[in-house]
Amino acid sequence: PQANLIFIASLLLGTTITISSNHWITAWMGLEINTLAILPLISKSHHPRAIEAATKYFLTQAAASALVLFSSMTNAWCTGQWDITQLTHPTSCLILTSAVAMKLGLVPFHFWFPEVLQGSPLTTGLLLSTIMKLPPITLLYMTSPSLNPTLLTTLAIFSTALGGWMGLNQTQVRKILAFSSISHLGWMAIIIIYNPKLTLLNFYLYTMMTAAVFLTLNTIKVLKLSTLMTTWTKIPSLNAMLLLTLLSLAGLPPLTGFLPKWLIIQELTKQDMAPAAMLISLLSLLSLFFYLRLAYCTAITLPPHTTNHMKQWRTNKPTNITIAMLIT
Repeated sequence: PQANLIFIASLLLGTTITISSNHWITAWMGLEINTLAILPLISKSHHPRAIEAATKYFLTQAAASALVLFSSMTNAWCTGQWDITQLTHPTSCLILTSAVAMKLGLVPFHFWFPEVLQGSPLTTGLLLSTIMKLPPITLLYMTSPSLNPTLLTTLAIFSTALGGWMGLNQTQVRKILAFSSISHLGWMAIIIIYNPKLTLLNFYLYTMMTAAVFLTLNTIKVLKLSTLMTTWTKIPSLNAMLLLTLLSLAGLPPLTGFLPKWLIIQELTKQDMAPAAMLISLLSLLSLFFYLRLAYCTAITLPPHTTNHMKQWRTNKPTNITIAMLIT
């Protein structure tokens, strides 16, 4: 417990240092404290998969931190400024965008994130998906006026596409949530230049909904879709809440998750980016499919556990999901 307390305190300290700093070196120090504090939490179980996840996380975050430092030094060399908001050199802006994309797990630097999340416990996965994303998003927020809109829009659309596409055939819940996170990051990245406050709103709502999903899954001890199907009888009220939270993450209209998507589409249309808004809206349907799949597995009350019933349910499952998707 004492070690856990130290690691959690270090996480909060690192995040606070980064989001409250104006100087590049202090922001970099906060990122490093964060990385070093989360590593023991990832590798806590001493399972080979956890050690592999911690190693992958360390290597990618170290590379991204080096790029952040390189970007800030290049900017200081050319302009004499160490202030985060004074990032004006084009090469520095490009390097910083790549570094932050690697820290967040945006496409094409997304490969580490599903693997790391799959090797981590659910509580650590929650930290990786929420609090660890805040410092890089803060850096993007502070440097947003200087960043390249075309590059960020491209990264965002590809992230939404790949996040939805690669989550379709997953059976591991943690990997599904990882691809969901990549897809949501696409929505945040596309709007950060035009309206940074919308990015923060999206991030806060995403954090609340993801925390609800991870904590529920941790309570009912679910790691795979097959076990999710049998949990309805354990805690029905919790499962009902999980169902609603998943539909909210998908962005269905009556629920909270629809609000940021609606506002982002509205803002993109105001900025004469209607094609991008239409494309990212269509690509979010891919994510909707696997959210519906999760929601369907959550809501199902299985018949008596006989082989025939199970076979029949498995046979009908794709048809049922397709019907649900068409109705939605």
